[in-house]
Amino acid sequence: MPKAKQQPVHDVRIGAVKATIWENETTSGTRHNVTLSRLYKDGEEWKQTESFGRDDLLLVAKVVDQAHSWIFENAT
Repeated sequence: MPKAKQQPVHDVRIGAVKATIWENETTSGTRHNVTLSRLYKDGEEWKQTESFGRDDLLLVAKVVDQAHSWIFENAT
């Protein structure tokens, strides 16, 4: 039987910058990982990239801060 695709436990988004929080069960307990992306529209299609420009960096910092807070508030 194929393993179900893992879903994120939470997203933090400000403007086009998004942090996706993933939960992983390990022998040491629950661990969280965060992936960062920037959303953009290419014609009519929405896409995402892991590349950030100068004007994105403050938003990246704020999104990462909020992701960090969410993980600590929801840690088991």
